[in-house]
Amino acid sequence: MRLLVVEDEKKLAMSLKRGLEADGFAVDIALDGTDGLWMATEHPYDAIVLDIMLPGINGYQLCGQLRDAGNWTPILMLTAKDGDLDEAEALDTGADDFLRKPFAHVVLVARLRALLRRGQPERPVELVAGDLRVDPAQRQCRRGDSEIELTSREFSVLEYLIANVGDVVSKRDMLDHVWDYDFEGDPNIVEVYVRHLRRKIDEPFGTDSIQTVRGSGYRLIETSS
Repeated sequence: MRLLVVEDEKKLAMSLKRGLEADGFAVDIALDGTDGLWMATEHPYDAIVLDIMLPGINGYQLCGQLRDAGNWTPILMLTAKDGDLDEAEALDTGADDFLRKPFAHVVLVARLRALLRRGQPERPVELVAGDLRVDPAQRQCRRGDSEIELTSREFSVLEYLIANVGDVVSKRDMLDHVWDYDFEGDPNIVEVYVRHLRRKIDEPFGTDSIQTVRGSGYRLIETSS
């Protein structure tokens, strides 16, 4: 899923980006509140990680302006401050959750996945299409009783497809949700990863779950081996 991290400490922001990308997220970075507000307004994100103390406009103001504009993207607010009042203000301005610095990366990822599930109540913890099962939290993929080893990017592409099982998703949709905003490579990279997935989740099992919809994109359907 695609995340926006708004954090003015560049070293921390880059560390968050590397760690979250390793966990399969596509991550964009804004280093001040003004840029963060613009990016959150102009681009679709599945969740926002938002620091409170920011140059330009602070995290409270950014969150409040998004909510006033009807943007309800889940927001996890970060703060280095102690005290219940800061946490209360974060929630009162529209944040969905908060996390104090310093924090463990594994806790950040767990909180984000919980927010994503909360924002999509119909989406279960484990994603299923026929005998294909994907567990985003454990980064596991299975076809029947067989575990399938995927790279981080392959897993992210499959997670997006199975989260939209039965629906056609375009290359642009894939790039927007699986690659980050700065991606300037060949859009045909999507075809490369779809081919990789077919070789791993379909061909060994005699199935054809990833369909090409000519001129539109790709669709994952329910099949059984």
